[in-house]
Amino acid sequence: MATWTPDPTFYPSARLAMRAPPETLAYVAVLNAEGVKPDALGVVDLNPAASSYGKLVNTIQMPNAGDELHHFGWNACSSALCPYAPHPHVERRYLLVPGLRSSRIHVLDTKPDPRAPQIVKVIEPQEVCERSGYSRPHTLHCGPEGIYVSALGTPQGGAPGGLFLLDHDSFQVLGRWEVDRGPQQLAYDFAWHLGYDIQITSEWGTPGMIENGLVPELLLGSKYGHHLHVWDLRRRRHLQAIDLGTEHQLVLELRQARDPTKPFGFVGVVVSLEDLSSSVWLWHRAGGAWTAQKVIEIPAEPAEPDQLPPLLKGFNAVPPLLTDINLSLDDRFLYASCWGTGELRQYDVSDPFNPRLTGSVHIGGIVRRTPHPAAGAVNGGPQMVEVSRDGRRVYFTNSLYRAWDSQFYPEGISGWMVKCDADAAGGLKLDPDFFVPFAAGYRPHQVRLEGGDSSSDTYCYP
Repeated sequence: MATWTPDPTFYPSARLAMRAPPETLAYVAVLNAEGVKPDALGVVDLNPAASSYGKLVNTIQMPNAGDELHHFGWNACSSALCPYAPHPHVERRYLLVPGLRSSRIHVLDTKPDPRAPQIVKVIEPQEVCERSGYSRPHTLHCGPEGIYVSALGTPQGGAPGGLFLLDHDSFQVLGRWEVDRGPQQLAYDFAWHLGYDIQITSEWGTPGMIENGLVPELLLGSKYGHHLHVWDLRRRRHLQAIDLGTEHQLVLELRQARDPTKPFGFVGVVVSLEDLSSSVWLWHRAGGAWTAQKVIEIPAEPAEPDQLPPLLKGFNAVPPLLTDINLSLDDRFLYASCWGTGELRQYDVSDPFNPRLTGSVHIGGIVRRTPHPAAGAVNGGPQMVEVSRDGRRVYFTNSLYRAWDSQFYPEGISGWMVKCDADAAGGLKLDPDFFVPFAAGYRPHQVRLEGGDSSSDTYCYP
């Protein structure tokens, strides 16, 4: 008798996901740096046995120019196996790729040929704005009851930003997620503790604060995000705001513990106004409430003014600019991308209150300009980082955001994607033979791995 079985790339726990077969393809959001030609989704071969290994094997152009592809994700993932999930038999089949500037969302079908995804639906910005009240979709995660999308602000470019949901099957915009947003105004990333019915959100800035570049007056005035927000996930109500301090500006990427019995997670802070350092904070539950504390500090590096872009010349230092973090599925290793200094750091966070630096590689950087063994001189630095399910391979790209790229790397960024090998006991080594260049004028951003990766799925079982 025929049976209806869940997608084989769904795993009840992160522990089981780590035993999955190795990834063979990566999907990469690719930005046209001038905004005059369409952005694209790139496909990179990750199968070491293939003749095209480490090469860009396909490029799917979007139908319009000026989208600014940024973060994207799957329509469904392991959260569909949660006990209360109403969609346990959806497939990990579609990639939903928002345009951060255009507010347009593209739906690409990977099932007929994973190496050649096809655009099957485009959700126009009018639908996003009219049905949700939001614009500039940023981060997308598949949840048990729908597809969650964070948005930076209103159609007019102001506050508040927040979350809206898409239907699992039709991809129709269902509407705004928040019932009671409390004091929350700025938005960026979000993360769930499904076992505790808690959601955490972070803060960047409104579209008007970020789309034309980092605004020094707003930064020095502590106007960018410096809070975490705690929400009742089921009731969709704001519970608590955690202020990290006005000097800690740009509270961005969230990575919760993959084991749903562990009520903690990490968030990266891009810059401290006191000393240009970056930091990683641990949020956790204590005494019935949620709190956060700094557990990692990454210092700025001294630099001569003539080595620095105009934005930084008065500081005599290059900030790390911690723009992304990621966590291995066993909750053991945290990765930190220092886009300014050109360093990817690995920390052992087995004790999340006392991280220990266990690995580091350098490539690019505003001042260092560390070459890659296979390509020589490169620019940009480690930015979006993705980790394989088994935790042994780490991929990253070098572009942040078009307007901000030109402020920190005014000579322009030549796009690349590279890979590190991670030792199971700790340690990080740049693969000297894996270097994926992108065509002139195109820059890669987020990476997603076929079948899932360390940041695309949420698990309901330990």
